[in-house]
Amino acid sequence: MKSLHFTAQSSVDGMLARDFTVGGVPGVLWSPVSAADRAPLVLMGHGGGNHKKHPAMSGRAERLVDACGFHVAVLDAPGHGDRPRTEHDEREIAALFAARAAGEPEGPIVVRYNAHLAEQAVPEHHALLDALQQLPEIGTAGPVGYWGLNMGTAIGVPFVAAEPRITAAVFGQHWPHALAEHAKRITIPIEFDLQWDDEHLARHDGLALFDAFASPEKSLHVNAGKHKELPRFEADSAVRFFARHLGTVVEVRA
Repeated sequence: MKSLHFTAQSSVDGMLARDFTVGGVPGVLWSPVSAADRAPLVLMGHGGGNHKKHPAMSGRAERLVDACGFHVAVLDAPGHGDRPRTEHDEREIAALFAARAAGEPEGPIVVRYNAHLAEQAVPEHHALLDALQQLPEIGTAGPVGYWGLNMGTAIGVPFVAAEPRITAAVFGQHWPHALAEHAKRITIPIEFDLQWDDEHLARHDGLALFDAFASPEKSLHVNAGKHKELPRFEADSAVRFFARHLGTVVEVRA
């Protein structure tokens, strides 16, 4: 088992942030300052081009910590954040920017690149969960959730499909091509976000991925707007979803 090593610590407004490495991979664990023993854990995956402490990640973590008392952990994905880029990363990023500049579809490049990143990131997330469950404030008996959109979905779907310790997940905004077969093996409760006017992801592709999940309980949340216009209230919906399935009563602040 790979050991988790804490490297820095800070606290703001009742939330404790602890930087760590596990197997050399950097991450951050957010927790309540006065955490009760054995609180539920949510693992999150960040979007492409972002990192573990991106405002989207810290904002979602704050909601889960403040409203639910959960622990929340995020790893930097391969080639992101504090992790170096490989030559392969540089080629794929250059190809993506070239397609964008030419007005060509980005989907084939994103699907290919994210599938490559997931091959490395999925084992890293298994190792992370192993290490976090050794902490006394988390333990092995409590429920675990996963929350990741975009690239977080590309990594999260194969991870959740192979990880029986995950009991509920929020996904969305990704193509089905490399993920549908994994989704067919997922039967836990799912909440799925989709932007109806996404300029990169065709509606039928987003719907196809949602349809692929074998979960008896799954909810599709569709909103008008482009790819980066997911409404903030969907984060509050995700918090309520995790509170319902991980066993905590939640009051989301306005």
